[in-house]
Amino acid sequence: MNVEVRTITADDWPLLRDVSLRALADSPDAFRRTLAEAQAFTEDFWRQQTEGSAPILVVLEDGRGAAMGGVFTPPDSAIAYVWGMWTAPEARGRGYAARLLTDLVNLCRDRDLGVRLHVTEGNQAARRLYAAHGFKSTGVWEPLRGGSALQVEELQLVE
Repeated sequence: MNVEVRTITADDWPLLRDVSLRALADSPDAFRRTLAEAQAFTEDFWRQQTEGSAPILVVLEDGRGAAMGGVFTPPDSAIAYVWGMWTAPEARGRGYAARLLTDLVNLCRDRDLGVRLHVTEGNQAARRLYAAHGFKSTGVWEPLRGGSALQVEELQLVE
């Protein structure tokens, strides 16, 4: 099996769309947007997601997206947020999430940014991964998205 970690570019928008839609179908309670919302987005939206200084990484297994994660820094902020972490069910247990998280954290460190992320209540696998990488609760909880009874907890990288 050929495995590659790649930063998504504008030309990769179909790959980003494919992986994102698969992630939303597989884990609808892990993301702020819904599958229906994402399915309605245009090519322009997907291309815009790949532009700027907010990298999105994907793990490819034989050319197919097997895992993803990104980082976003709000304007004028010293804090970056890791988002969109997901691994395809058939690729779980291969260390892809840990590899992506390490790469994303290193990107933030290179920019002297603090790192935070959100984890949905009940997502123990993600919580264990984040704890193993030094993330601790900030004590802030908020709704996953409007209309959802689920809450997400904010975690911060503690060094």
